[in-house]
Amino acid sequence: MPDVNRILVIGGGFSGLTTAVDAAETGAEVVVIEKNPYLGGRVAQLNKYFPKLCPPICGLEINFRRIKTNANITFYTMTEVENISGGPGNYNVTVKVSPRYVNDNCVACNACSEACPAERPNEYNFGMDKTKAAYLPFNQAFPQKYVIDSNYCKGDCGKACKDACKYNAIDLDMKPETINLNVGSIVVATGWNPYDANKLDLLGFGKVKNVITNMMMERLASPTGPTAGKILRPSDGRPAQNIAFVQCAGSRDENHLPFCSYICCLASLKQTTYIREQNPESKATIFYIDIRTPGKYEKFYWKVKEDQNVSFIKGKVADIVQEEGSDDVVVTAEDMLTGNKVKMKFDMVVLATGMEPSGASRKIAGVNYNENGFALPGTGIYSAGCTKNPMDVARSAQDSTSAALKAISAGKGR
Repeated sequence: MPDVNRILVIGGGFSGLTTAVDAAETGAEVVVIEKNPYLGGRVAQLNKYFPKLCPPICGLEINFRRIKTNANITFYTMTEVENISGGPGNYNVTVKVSPRYVNDNCVACNACSEACPAERPNEYNFGMDKTKAAYLPFNQAFPQKYVIDSNYCKGDCGKACKDACKYNAIDLDMKPETINLNVGSIVVATGWNPYDANKLDLLGFGKVKNVITNMMMERLASPTGPTAGKILRPSDGRPAQNIAFVQCAGSRDENHLPFCSYICCLASLKQTTYIREQNPESKATIFYIDIRTPGKYEKFYWKVKEDQNVSFIKGKVADIVQEEGSDDVVVTAEDMLTGNKVKMKFDMVVLATGMEPSGASRKIAGVNYNENGFALPGTGIYSAGCTKNPMDVARSAQDSTSAALKAISAGKGR
């Protein structure tokens, strides 16, 4: 059997990048593939992350720099696995690269976007604003290269972009490309998706104007988000002064996600600090079943709990509706500690939607998954980060280093 000291990392989010740079810096050759037009995954969409509560682009930029300066790493964006065959030490993997319609001549000058006549919903901001069909995914995207969305670029639309680009970077004739890779081991780091809040009928998402998800809140609070970091109500652009956070929105529910998503409580606690920092008069109420703040994060819970403008109500939310005649939101819940039914009005409600592994919606042939879509460990094909279990960024980094070590050993046929 050939010993191939080459590792394929499927997924270019925080876990995939950590796996890649750790493995490459030991001398292994690493190929990273990512379905998005940029690297960084979910972490890139966060306003702040634990444990330092700093913008995640800091940590991502370190890994981007390590990738740029390491000749052992090759990466492909807009790429997905089509087939895996072979075994440990000698896998054959077929991947499909979708056309970007922008080549390496791109200097991110924005001329194509300025000339582009078509618009598209901005999925990076969860549809809360729009971009042109020729766009940069976000300001600090890596690679720093524009992409043209062919779903919205129709007819002669692309000609305007092509004519505007003086670097000859627009290539509207690009076609899908198939690449065959021979690797010794594989690490699956395809990450997670926010659980679809439209499936949570009683919680009003998609029907009540000012009900959003926790990831939408991250983008609202981000200086690079749709409101330049101001936490405003989607319906009328008014500052949200009184916000409710609803925990376990889809998690720990046999009809949706039967497991605890681990990060949701911490995310809501963190997001109370966003609104409290913006406006000292603001108020936040957290409706919870149990608060989960493992290990050192317990200190953060007590810090938030000491804030007199943050309230905690232990009880499951039964209903969320829009107040008649206004855009305010009315939440009905049971207070388990008093036994009373509570009905409260808020400017906005944030649903702490659960963490659904990517394997729940798209499974890769050759990778084993459990009933919830989490990748199972094997020999030669390993999983890292939230692909295998819900976890925060710090744990994902540790787990990814472990996956890199396993992949290195398997690639050498040990």
